[in-house]
Parts: sequence; C-alpha cells; structure tokens
Amino acid sequence: MKIQYPARERLAHLPTPLQSLDNISAQYSLPYGGPKIWIKRDDLTESAMSGNKLRKLEFIIAEARARGCNTLITCGGEQSNHCRATALAAAKAGLKAHLILRKETAGKPEPDAVPDGNLLVDYLAGAKVSRYPLREYLKDLPQLFEYWSAHYQEQGDRALCIPTGGSDGLGIWGYILATEELLEDCAGAGFRPERIVCASGSGGTQGGLTLGCQLLGSMAEVTGYAVCDDAAYFVDKVAEDVRDWQRRYPQSFTFDENRIHVVDDYIGPGYAIATEAIYETIAIAAQLEGILLDPVYTGKAFYGMLQDIKRGQFADCENLVFVHTGGQFGVFPQRSGFRNSWS
Repeated sequence: MKIQYPARERLAHLPTPLQSLDNISAQYSLPYGGPKIWIKRDDLTESAMSGNKLRKLEFIIAEARARGCNTLITCGGEQSNHCRATALAAAKAGLKAHLILRKETAGKPEPDAVPDGNLLVDYLAGAKVSRYPLREYLKDLPQLFEYWSAHYQEQGDRALCIPTGGSDGLGIWGYILATEELLEDCAGAGFRPERIVCASGSGGTQGGLTLGCQLLGSMAEVTGYAVCDDAAYFVDKVAEDVRDWQRRYPQSFTFDENRIHVVDDYIGPGYAIATEAIYETIAIAAQLEGILLDPVYTGKAFYGMLQDIKRGQFADCENLVFVHTGGQFGVFPQRSGFRNSWS
C-alpha cells in the first residue's frame, strides 16, 4: 500500500548505506549454514546526532512545530542515545531541550566527575539536565514530566513531552519510512531479505520495522534482541505502539501481532551491563569490518544474532539484514571493559 506520511523535519542524511559483511559472514555465519549478513548503517544518519533516534525525531520535531512547542522534554539513562540525539536535534531546530535522566549506579561516579559519552554531549548541546536517583525516576517519571511541563508553561513556553526512546505512535513513523528505504536498498542489491534484526531497548525501532514490513507487503520477519526486560514486555510494547499509531492515524489496516518476534536470551546481567563476550564481539566487528558497535544495544544484539546463527536459528534464511542503530558514544564510558580486546 502507498503510505501517506505526516509532516517531517529533515535532519538525517538519508538514505543510509546498506553494506554486506563479507568477512563476518565468512567466519561466523556461512560455515554454520547461516545467511549472508548485511548491515543497514543507521549509525550514519548523521555525525553527532547519529543513530536510529534521529529518524524518529524528524517526525517528533515536526509535530512539536505544528503544536507551537518551543521545548522538548524527554527521559532516559545518563548514557541515553535518544536524549543525546534530542539535545542536538533541538539545538539544530532552534528549540530548547530538557532531559530527565536516571542516575547510573554502576561504578558509583563521584558527584563532581567529568561527564562522559552521551552525557557529555548533552551538556555541550546546551540541554537542561535534571538527574534523579533510579528509584525516584522509576516511581515518579509521569509526575516529573507533568512538573517540568507546567514549569515551562509558567514561563510562557510550551513543551512537547517525548517518551523513552521516542517510541510511540508518532515516533514509529521513523522506522516505517526506514523500512521502505531498507527494502528499496535490498532490491537494488538484488535480493529480498528473509530476516531483519535489530536491538530492542524501547521497542520503537522494532515496532516501526515490523509495522513497515506489513504495510509494504514484505514477508521479511523482524526479530528484536532485547537489551532489557523480557520478550513478553517487548511483544506488548510493540503492539501498544502500533495501536497508538492506529488511533492517531486511522486507516483500514489489520496488524498481525503474531509477527512480533523477540529474543531475550542475551540481556546478560542487566541493561547497559555488558559481558566479556559482548566486548569481544564489538572488537571482532571493528577488526573484521571496521564497524563500531556499542555495549548497550548493538553489541548485545549482534552477539545474540551470531550465537543464534551458530545454533541454526537462521538456517532457513539466505539474506539477513542487521540494522545498526548507532550508539557509538556508549563505548567510551565502558572503556575499561575493552582492556582484553587488544594485545
């Protein structure tokens, strides 16, 4: 079906490249009867704003303008890629950004420690940053959004509140459009993908890819590798984001929830906590393909995908596309995990 997209603020450098991972395929997939692995380089959507979040923000910022908003309020962890991209995109668009961040407990950084990674970029972009202890953040997040929204209203501003990861019925447009682009890339390369793989942290990218494939009549199955929460959570989250999209943009379309596929076997000790195997996988991707994954999202998903290829989970597939959702800034706060990655 022909898709009618809502207003969009052009921020990303599109289309991003589709590349074959010949070296990794030769060593880690084909010998096990697995598919040829391709990678959709959404880490190249832009330089500083890089990653999947920028695709969502194109539609979110257009919506903010339509509502007369001059401020974006969003939330996430201290190393949130989404918050970093929002801070930079707001700066580019001439909007204010306010980030509600949960304090990281791993490593117990000193209060006066110099910020690193995404958090450093948040400050450089001029965003207002409010950091809250984990328990307070989890318990009071809706109230924090309400408080800061009212705060800006009292100042004569108008804020648009963006959920975690920009993942809802508005942000999902970013990866509906990305699906159309990806399928055109594959057709240009002479194949139709049987499987599309991505990391799932807030569910929006997986939701957009899954919905996009169905809207466009593709039989490609999308598999999200969970980096937090379990498979049941992400199945429900993707379904809810699609229902939200259907409420906002009514049309005659039946979404098949049975095509929501989630693997939760590779989360490890928890969100943003990587294992030695994850760090090793990131090093392998860099050394064999010159591609930088991250320990929070893409590294876990890529590791999980390679393990499942070895186990024969993708034996029925000739071409698999891994969607690189970015996150390179997340490498640097976890630099100590890579100490065994070079000789």
